[in-house]
Amino acid sequence: MSPFNIHTGAQLSRRRFLRNAGIAIGLPMLDAMTPAFAAEPIKTPKRFVGVSLSLGLHSPNLVPQDAGFNYQPSQYLRSLQDIRDRFTVISGTSHPGVTGGHKAESSIFSACPNQGGSAERNTISLDQLMAKHLGHETRFPSLVLTTGGQRSPSYTENGAMIPAIDDPRALFEQLFVDDDPKVIRRKEELLRSGKSILDIVGAEAKALQREVGNGDREKLDSWFTSVRELEQRLEMNKQWVNRPKPRIGKQPRVAERDNAADIERATLDIALLALQTDSTRFITLHCTGNVVRGIDGVEESYHGLSHHGLDDDKLRQLTLVEQAMIDSWGNFVRQLKASTHQDRCLLDDTTVLLTSNLGNASSHNTRNMPVLLAGGSFKHGQHLAFDQNDNYPLPNLYLSALHEVGLMHENFATSTGNMKGLERQT
Repeated sequence: MSPFNIHTGAQLSRRRFLRNAGIAIGLPMLDAMTPAFAAEPIKTPKRFVGVSLSLGLHSPNLVPQDAGFNYQPSQYLRSLQDIRDRFTVISGTSHPGVTGGHKAESSIFSACPNQGGSAERNTISLDQLMAKHLGHETRFPSLVLTTGGQRSPSYTENGAMIPAIDDPRALFEQLFVDDDPKVIRRKEELLRSGKSILDIVGAEAKALQREVGNGDREKLDSWFTSVRELEQRLEMNKQWVNRPKPRIGKQPRVAERDNAADIERATLDIALLALQTDSTRFITLHCTGNVVRGIDGVEESYHGLSHHGLDDDKLRQLTLVEQAMIDSWGNFVRQLKASTHQDRCLLDDTTVLLTSNLGNASSHNTRNMPVLLAGGSFKHGQHLAFDQNDNYPLPNLYLSALHEVGLMHENFATSTGNMKGLERQT
Protein backbone atom coordinates (compact mmCIF):
# COMPACT_ATOMS: atom_id res chain seq x y z
CA MET A 1 0.00 0.00 0.00
CA SER A 2 1.46 3.33 -1.00
CA PRO A 3 1.43 6.02 1.66
CA PHE A 4 0.37 8.51 -0.97
CA ASN A 5 -3.22 7.15 -0.97
CA ILE A 6 -3.73 8.04 2.69
CA HIS A 7 -6.58 10.46 3.45
CA THR A 8 -7.40 11.67 6.94
CA GLY A 9 -9.99 13.94 8.44
CA ALA A 10 -7.36 15.83 10.42
CA GLN A 11 -5.54 18.76 8.92
CA LEU A 12 -2.14 17.08 8.79
CA SER A 13 0.88 18.52 7.05
CA ARG A 14 1.06 16.04 4.18
CA ARG A 15 3.82 18.08 2.55
CA ARG A 16 6.13 17.04 5.33
CA PHE A 17 5.49 13.40 4.55
CA LEU A 18 5.43 13.74 0.77
CA ARG A 19 8.56 15.80 0.36
CA ASN A 20 10.39 12.61 -0.70
CA ALA A 21 7.68 11.62 -3.17
CA GLY A 22 9.93 12.28 -6.11
CA ILE A 23 12.24 9.58 -4.78
CA ALA A 24 9.68 7.18 -3.37
CA ILE A 25 7.47 7.21 -6.45
CA GLY A 26 10.06 5.14 -8.32
CA LEU A 27 10.22 2.38 -5.74
CA PRO A 28 7.51 0.13 -7.25
CA MET A 29 9.82 -0.51 -10.19
CA LEU A 30 11.76 -2.83 -7.89
CA ASP A 31 8.72 -4.72 -6.57
CA ALA A 32 9.58 -7.74 -8.70
CA MET A 33 12.86 -8.34 -6.89
CA THR A 34 11.69 -10.22 -3.82
CA PRO A 35 12.98 -13.65 -2.74
CA ALA A 36 11.07 -16.90 -2.86
CA PHE A 37 8.87 -17.62 0.14
CA ALA A 38 5.94 -19.66 -1.16
CA ALA A 39 7.58 -21.71 -3.89
CA GLU A 40 7.22 -25.45 -4.04
CA PRO A 41 10.71 -26.98 -4.37
CA ILE A 42 11.41 -27.87 -8.01
CA LYS A 43 14.51 -29.39 -9.56
CA THR A 44 14.32 -27.62 -12.90
CA PRO A 45 13.87 -23.84 -13.35
CA LYS A 46 10.42 -22.98 -14.69
CA ARG A 47 9.74 -19.99 -16.92
CA PHE A 48 6.81 -17.91 -18.13
CA VAL A 49 6.45 -15.66 -21.18
CA GLY A 50 3.26 -13.67 -21.71
CA VAL A 51 2.65 -11.96 -25.05
CA SER A 52 -0.31 -9.60 -25.12
CA LEU A 53 -1.91 -7.92 -28.13
CA SER A 54 -3.54 -4.55 -27.49
CA LEU A 55 -5.87 -4.91 -30.50
CA GLY A 56 -7.14 -8.47 -30.13
CA LEU A 57 -7.52 -11.06 -32.88
CA HIS A 58 -10.40 -11.55 -35.31
CA SER A 59 -12.15 -14.52 -33.72
CA PRO A 60 -13.57 -16.17 -36.90
CA ASN A 61 -10.02 -16.47 -38.24
CA LEU A 62 -8.62 -17.82 -34.97
CA VAL A 63 -11.13 -20.09 -33.24
CA PRO A 64 -11.63 -23.57 -34.78
CA GLN A 65 -15.20 -24.68 -35.48
CA ASP A 66 -14.81 -27.92 -33.56
CA ALA A 67 -13.41 -28.67 -30.10
CA GLY A 68 -11.08 -31.34 -28.75
CA PHE A 69 -7.88 -32.89 -30.04
CA ASN A 70 -9.17 -33.55 -33.56
CA TYR A 71 -10.09 -29.96 -34.41
CA GLN A 72 -9.61 -28.65 -37.92
CA PRO A 73 -7.19 -25.71 -37.83
CA SER A 74 -8.60 -22.25 -38.41
CA GLN A 75 -7.07 -19.87 -40.94
CA TYR A 76 -4.64 -18.37 -38.42
CA LEU A 77 -3.56 -21.74 -37.04
CA ARG A 78 -2.64 -23.44 -40.32
CA SER A 79 0.90 -22.05 -40.21
CA LEU A 80 1.38 -23.55 -36.71
CA GLN A 81 0.49 -27.15 -37.47
CA ASP A 82 4.12 -28.31 -37.27
CA ILE A 83 3.97 -27.44 -33.54
CA ARG A 84 0.32 -28.41 -33.06
CA ASP A 85 1.15 -30.84 -30.27
CA ARG A 86 2.95 -28.09 -28.32
CA PHE A 87 0.11 -25.58 -27.94
CA THR A 88 -3.55 -25.38 -26.94
CA VAL A 89 -6.25 -23.13 -28.40
CA ILE A 90 -8.62 -21.81 -25.73
CA SER A 91 -11.92 -20.05 -26.50
CA GLY A 92 -14.91 -18.83 -24.53
CA THR A 93 -12.94 -17.23 -21.69
CA SER A 94 -12.68 -13.76 -20.19
CA HIS A 95 -11.78 -11.97 -16.96
CA PRO A 96 -14.86 -11.67 -14.70
CA GLY A 97 -15.71 -8.07 -13.91
CA VAL A 98 -13.34 -6.62 -16.51
CA THR A 99 -14.85 -4.27 -19.10
CA GLY A 100 -13.94 -1.03 -20.86
CA GLY A 101 -12.35 -2.03 -24.14
CA HIS A 102 -8.88 -0.51 -24.53
CA LYS A 103 -8.88 0.60 -20.88
CA ALA A 104 -8.93 -3.06 -19.86
CA GLU A 105 -5.28 -3.36 -20.97
CA SER A 106 -4.22 -2.93 -17.36
CA SER A 107 -6.06 -6.15 -16.43
CA ILE A 108 -4.63 -8.45 -19.13
CA PHE A 109 -2.27 -10.21 -16.74
CA SER A 110 -3.71 -9.06 -13.40
CA ALA A 111 -7.38 -9.97 -14.12
CA CYS A 112 -8.28 -7.18 -11.71
CA PRO A 113 -12.01 -6.30 -11.94
CA ASN A 114 -12.64 -2.69 -12.87
CA GLN A 115 -15.52 -0.23 -12.99
CA GLY A 116 -16.27 0.89 -16.52
CA GLY A 117 -12.80 -0.06 -17.64
CA SER A 118 -10.85 1.95 -15.09
CA ALA A 119 -9.49 -0.04 -12.15
CA GLU A 120 -9.32 2.23 -9.12
CA ARG A 121 -6.35 0.26 -7.89
CA ASN A 122 -4.77 -2.57 -9.83
CA THR A 123 -3.51 -5.82 -8.35
CA ILE A 124 -0.33 -7.74 -9.04
CA SER A 125 0.03 -9.23 -12.51
CA LEU A 126 0.74 -12.90 -13.10
CA ASP A 127 4.32 -12.38 -14.25
CA GLN A 128 5.18 -10.14 -11.31
CA LEU A 129 3.73 -12.58 -8.79
CA MET A 130 6.03 -15.22 -10.24
CA ALA A 131 8.98 -12.83 -10.20
CA LYS A 132 8.19 -11.76 -6.65
CA HIS A 133 8.70 -15.29 -5.35
CA LEU A 134 11.22 -16.72 -7.82
CA GLY A 135 12.91 -13.80 -9.57
CA HIS A 136 15.81 -13.53 -7.14
CA GLU A 137 17.51 -16.50 -8.80
CA THR A 138 18.47 -14.55 -11.94
CA ARG A 139 20.14 -11.23 -12.71
CA PHE A 140 16.84 -9.77 -13.92
CA PRO A 141 13.84 -10.86 -11.83
CA SER A 142 11.65 -10.14 -14.85
CA LEU A 143 11.67 -8.37 -18.19
CA VAL A 144 8.76 -6.10 -19.10
CA LEU A 145 8.82 -5.32 -22.81
CA THR A 146 6.70 -3.59 -25.44
CA THR A 147 6.78 -2.96 -29.18
CA GLY A 148 5.94 0.72 -28.73
CA GLY A 149 5.69 3.22 -25.86
CA GLN A 150 6.35 2.32 -22.24
CA ARG A 151 2.90 1.25 -21.09
CA SER A 152 2.59 -2.35 -19.98
CA PRO A 153 0.11 -4.76 -18.36
CA SER A 154 2.70 -5.70 -15.72
CA TYR A 155 1.81 -4.41 -12.25
CA THR A 156 3.36 -4.67 -8.82
CA GLU A 157 1.51 -5.82 -5.71
CA ASN A 158 0.96 -2.15 -4.85
CA GLY A 159 -0.84 -1.60 -8.15
CA ALA A 160 1.95 0.36 -9.84
CA MET A 161 2.54 -0.20 -13.55
CA ILE A 162 6.08 -1.24 -14.46
CA PRO A 163 7.25 0.82 -17.46
CA ALA A 164 8.26 -1.38 -20.38
CA ILE A 165 11.43 -1.43 -22.47
CA ASP A 166 10.48 -0.56 -26.06
CA ASP A 167 13.87 -0.61 -27.81
CA PRO A 168 15.25 -4.05 -28.81
CA ARG A 169 18.81 -2.75 -29.05
CA ALA A 170 18.63 -1.13 -25.61
CA LEU A 171 17.25 -4.41 -24.28
CA PHE A 172 20.15 -6.32 -25.83
CA GLU A 173 22.70 -3.97 -24.28
CA GLN A 174 21.06 -4.20 -20.88
CA LEU A 175 21.22 -8.00 -21.04
CA PHE A 176 24.60 -8.64 -22.66
CA VAL A 177 26.84 -5.55 -22.65
CA ASP A 178 28.85 -4.99 -19.47
CA ASP A 179 28.64 -1.58 -17.84
CA ASP A 180 31.81 0.50 -17.68
CA PRO A 181 33.42 0.93 -14.25
CA LYS A 182 31.90 4.39 -13.72
CA VAL A 183 28.40 3.03 -14.27
CA ILE A 184 29.05 0.13 -11.91
CA ARG A 185 30.24 2.51 -9.19
CA ARG A 186 27.17 4.67 -9.75
CA LYS A 187 24.88 1.64 -9.38
CA GLU A 188 26.60 0.74 -6.13
CA GLU A 189 26.06 4.30 -4.88
CA LEU A 190 22.39 4.21 -5.87
CA LEU A 191 21.87 0.95 -4.05
CA ARG A 192 23.45 2.36 -0.92
CA SER A 193 21.56 5.65 -1.12
CA GLY A 194 18.33 3.82 -1.92
CA LYS A 195 18.39 2.11 1.43
CA SER A 196 19.19 5.30 3.31
CA ILE A 197 16.28 7.00 1.53
CA LEU A 198 13.99 4.24 2.73
CA ASP A 199 15.19 4.82 6.27
CA ILE A 200 14.33 8.52 6.01
CA VAL A 201 10.91 7.92 4.50
CA GLY A 202 10.25 5.19 7.04
CA ALA A 203 11.03 7.57 9.93
CA GLU A 204 8.57 10.12 8.56
CA ALA A 205 5.92 7.45 8.15
CA LYS A 206 6.35 6.35 11.77
CA ALA A 207 5.97 9.95 12.90
CA LEU A 208 2.78 10.27 10.87
CA GLN A 209 1.47 6.99 12.27
CA ARG A 210 1.11 8.57 15.70
CA GLU A 211 -1.23 11.23 14.26
CA VAL A 212 -3.72 9.19 12.21
CA GLY A 213 -6.71 6.99 12.95
CA ASN A 214 -6.92 3.21 13.02
CA GLY A 215 -7.84 2.83 9.34
CA ASP A 216 -4.89 4.87 8.12
CA ARG A 217 -2.64 3.16 10.65
CA GLU A 218 -3.46 -0.17 8.99
CA LYS A 219 -2.54 1.32 5.62
CA LEU A 220 0.76 2.50 7.01
CA ASP A 221 1.45 -0.92 8.53
CA SER A 222 0.92 -2.43 5.10
CA TRP A 223 3.30 0.09 3.61
CA PHE A 224 5.94 -0.65 6.26
CA THR A 225 5.82 -4.27 5.09
CA SER A 226 6.50 -3.13 1.53
CA VAL A 227 9.42 -0.99 2.74
CA ARG A 228 10.99 -3.93 4.58
CA GLU A 229 10.61 -6.14 1.51
CA LEU A 230 12.15 -3.46 -0.68
CA GLU A 231 15.13 -3.16 1.64
CA GLN A 232 15.69 -6.90 1.22
CA ARG A 233 15.44 -6.59 -2.56
CA LEU A 234 17.92 -3.73 -2.67
CA GLU A 235 20.37 -5.73 -0.60
CA MET A 236 20.01 -8.81 -2.82
CA ASN A 237 20.43 -6.78 -5.99
CA LYS A 238 23.99 -5.87 -4.99
CA GLN A 239 25.25 -9.37 -5.81
CA TRP A 240 24.77 -8.80 -9.56
CA VAL A 241 26.40 -5.38 -9.92
CA ASN A 242 29.97 -6.65 -10.37
CA ARG A 243 29.21 -9.94 -12.10
CA PRO A 244 30.00 -10.01 -15.83
CA LYS A 245 27.07 -10.46 -18.17
CA PRO A 246 26.77 -13.47 -20.52
CA ARG A 247 28.78 -13.45 -23.75
CA ILE A 248 26.73 -14.56 -26.73
CA GLY A 249 28.89 -13.51 -29.68
CA LYS A 250 26.13 -12.01 -31.82
CA GLN A 251 24.36 -8.72 -32.37
CA PRO A 252 20.59 -8.15 -32.35
CA ARG A 253 18.75 -8.12 -35.64
CA VAL A 254 17.50 -4.68 -36.65
CA ALA A 255 13.72 -4.77 -36.99
CA GLU A 256 11.71 -2.95 -39.64
CA ARG A 257 10.26 0.01 -37.72
CA ASP A 258 7.14 0.13 -39.94
CA ASN A 259 6.31 -3.52 -39.27
CA ALA A 260 4.84 -4.27 -35.84
CA ALA A 261 5.13 -8.02 -36.39
CA ASP A 262 8.83 -7.73 -37.22
CA ILE A 263 9.43 -5.67 -34.06
CA GLU A 264 7.61 -8.39 -32.11
CA ARG A 265 9.83 -11.05 -33.66
CA ALA A 266 13.06 -9.11 -33.05
CA THR A 267 12.11 -8.52 -29.42
CA LEU A 268 11.22 -12.17 -28.90
CA ASP A 269 14.57 -13.16 -30.47
CA ILE A 270 16.31 -11.26 -27.67
CA ALA A 271 13.88 -12.65 -25.11
CA LEU A 272 14.94 -16.11 -26.25
CA LEU A 273 18.59 -15.22 -25.61
CA ALA A 274 17.63 -14.02 -22.15
CA LEU A 275 16.02 -17.38 -21.40
CA GLN A 276 18.86 -19.38 -22.95
CA THR A 277 21.41 -17.57 -20.78
CA ASP A 278 19.15 -17.78 -17.71
CA SER A 279 19.31 -13.99 -17.38
CA THR A 280 15.62 -14.01 -16.45
CA ARG A 281 12.75 -16.50 -16.29
CA PHE A 282 9.71 -14.24 -16.45
CA ILE A 283 8.95 -12.04 -19.44
CA THR A 284 5.99 -10.06 -20.75
CA LEU A 285 5.79 -8.46 -24.18
CA HIS A 286 2.93 -6.07 -24.92
CA CYS A 287 2.39 -5.56 -28.65
CA THR A 288 1.00 -2.08 -29.25
CA GLY A 289 2.62 -1.21 -32.59
CA ASN A 290 0.26 0.72 -34.82
CA VAL A 291 2.57 0.99 -37.85
CA VAL A 292 2.10 -2.02 -40.12
CA ARG A 293 2.59 -0.62 -43.62
CA GLY A 294 5.81 -2.57 -43.86
CA ILE A 295 3.68 -5.70 -44.22
CA ASP A 296 3.00 -6.42 -47.90
CA GLY A 297 -0.59 -5.65 -48.85
CA VAL A 298 -1.30 -3.43 -45.85
CA GLU A 299 -1.99 0.26 -46.38
CA GLU A 300 -3.81 1.40 -43.22
CA SER A 301 -2.96 1.62 -39.54
CA TYR A 302 -3.31 -1.42 -37.27
CA HIS A 303 -5.78 0.39 -35.00
CA GLY A 304 -7.89 1.52 -37.94
CA LEU A 305 -8.01 -2.00 -39.33
CA SER A 306 -8.99 -3.47 -35.96
CA HIS A 307 -12.13 -1.30 -36.14
CA HIS A 308 -13.11 -2.96 -39.37
CA GLY A 309 -16.91 -2.96 -39.01
CA LEU A 310 -16.82 -6.14 -41.17
CA ASP A 311 -15.58 -4.15 -44.15
CA ASP A 312 -14.11 -6.70 -46.57
CA ASP A 313 -10.99 -4.74 -47.52
CA LYS A 314 -10.21 -3.84 -43.92
CA LEU A 315 -10.64 -7.48 -42.90
CA ARG A 316 -8.33 -8.57 -45.72
CA GLN A 317 -5.59 -6.23 -44.48
CA LEU A 318 -6.25 -7.05 -40.84
CA THR A 319 -5.86 -10.75 -41.60
CA LEU A 320 -2.39 -10.10 -43.04
CA VAL A 321 -1.37 -8.16 -39.93
CA GLU A 322 -2.76 -10.63 -37.40
CA GLN A 323 -1.33 -13.61 -39.25
CA ALA A 324 2.09 -11.97 -39.09
CA MET A 325 1.69 -11.35 -35.33
CA ILE A 326 0.70 -14.97 -34.70
CA ASP A 327 3.52 -16.24 -36.91
CA SER A 328 6.05 -14.24 -34.87
CA TRP A 329 4.69 -15.88 -31.72
CA GLY A 330 4.83 -19.30 -33.39
CA ASN A 331 8.44 -18.69 -34.46
CA PHE A 332 9.33 -18.00 -30.83
CA VAL A 333 7.67 -21.26 -29.72
CA ARG A 334 9.63 -23.17 -32.39
CA GLN A 335 12.89 -21.61 -31.21
CA LEU A 336 12.14 -22.65 -27.63
CA LYS A 337 11.42 -26.16 -28.85
CA ALA A 338 14.80 -26.28 -30.61
CA SER A 339 16.70 -24.87 -27.61
CA THR A 340 18.03 -26.64 -24.55
CA HIS A 341 18.99 -25.62 -21.04
CA GLN A 342 20.62 -28.03 -18.63
CA ASP A 343 20.10 -30.75 -21.29
CA ARG A 344 16.34 -30.19 -21.31
CA CYS A 345 14.13 -28.79 -24.05
CA LEU A 346 13.55 -25.17 -23.10
CA LEU A 347 9.91 -25.29 -24.21
CA ASP A 348 9.19 -28.13 -21.78
CA ASP A 349 10.01 -25.78 -18.90
CA THR A 350 8.57 -22.56 -20.36
CA THR A 351 4.88 -21.66 -20.41
CA VAL A 352 4.16 -19.30 -23.32
CA LEU A 353 0.87 -17.39 -23.43
CA LEU A 354 -0.64 -15.26 -26.21
CA THR A 355 -3.74 -13.24 -25.34
CA SER A 356 -5.39 -9.80 -25.41
CA ASN A 357 -7.74 -7.66 -23.38
CA LEU A 358 -10.07 -7.52 -26.40
CA GLY A 359 -12.18 -10.34 -27.78
CA ASN A 360 -13.63 -8.09 -30.48
CA ALA A 361 -11.60 -4.96 -31.05
CA SER A 362 -14.07 -3.59 -33.56
CA SER A 363 -16.74 -3.29 -30.84
CA HIS A 364 -14.31 -2.92 -27.88
CA ASN A 365 -15.72 -6.13 -26.40
CA THR A 366 -13.64 -7.75 -23.66
CA ARG A 367 -15.40 -11.12 -23.75
CA ASN A 368 -14.23 -14.24 -25.60
CA MET A 369 -10.59 -13.23 -25.39
CA PRO A 370 -8.12 -14.88 -27.79
CA VAL A 371 -5.88 -17.38 -26.00
CA LEU A 372 -3.05 -19.59 -27.23
CA LEU A 373 -1.02 -21.49 -24.64
CA ALA A 374 2.20 -23.34 -25.45
CA GLY A 375 4.90 -25.22 -23.60
CA GLY A 376 5.32 -26.30 -20.02
CA SER A 377 4.17 -29.73 -18.88
CA PHE A 378 0.62 -29.33 -20.14
CA LYS A 379 -1.01 -31.83 -22.50
CA HIS A 380 -1.36 -29.80 -25.68
CA GLY A 381 -2.80 -30.33 -29.13
CA GLN A 382 -6.45 -29.50 -28.43
CA HIS A 383 -9.03 -26.77 -28.81
CA LEU A 384 -10.36 -26.21 -25.32
CA ALA A 385 -13.75 -24.63 -26.05
CA PHE A 386 -15.88 -22.99 -23.36
CA ASP A 387 -19.27 -21.28 -23.63
CA GLN A 388 -19.15 -18.20 -25.88
CA ASN A 389 -22.19 -16.71 -24.10
CA ASP A 390 -21.34 -17.68 -20.52
CA ASN A 391 -17.56 -17.31 -20.46
CA TYR A 392 -15.27 -19.44 -18.33
CA PRO A 393 -12.89 -17.47 -16.03
CA LEU A 394 -9.51 -17.00 -17.67
CA PRO A 395 -7.90 -16.44 -14.23
CA ASN A 396 -8.25 -20.21 -13.80
CA LEU A 397 -5.61 -20.58 -16.51
CA TYR A 398 -3.42 -18.12 -14.62
CA LEU A 399 -3.74 -20.23 -11.48
CA SER A 400 -2.69 -23.29 -13.50
CA ALA A 401 0.31 -21.32 -14.78
CA LEU A 402 1.29 -20.42 -11.22
CA HIS A 403 1.16 -24.07 -10.21
CA GLU A 404 3.24 -24.95 -13.27
CA VAL A 405 6.14 -22.79 -12.02
CA GLY A 406 5.85 -24.26 -8.54
CA LEU A 407 3.79 -21.57 -6.76
CA MET A 408 0.92 -23.45 -5.14
CA HIS A 409 -1.43 -20.54 -4.53
CA GLU A 410 -5.06 -21.35 -3.81
CA ASN A 411 -6.36 -18.64 -6.13
CA PHE A 412 -5.41 -15.80 -8.43
CA ALA A 413 -7.65 -12.74 -8.83
CA THR A 414 -11.17 -14.06 -9.56
CA SER A 415 -10.14 -17.66 -10.23
CA THR A 416 -12.36 -20.51 -9.07
CA GLY A 417 -9.77 -23.26 -9.44
CA ASN A 418 -7.39 -24.70 -12.02
CA MET A 419 -8.49 -24.52 -15.65
CA LYS A 420 -10.87 -27.35 -16.43
CA GLY A 421 -9.70 -29.64 -19.23
CA LEU A 422 -6.08 -28.42 -19.14
CA GLU A 423 -4.17 -31.38 -17.81
CA ARG A 424 -0.48 -31.76 -17.11
CA GLN A 425 1.80 -34.57 -18.24
CA THR A 426 2.41 -37.18 -15.55
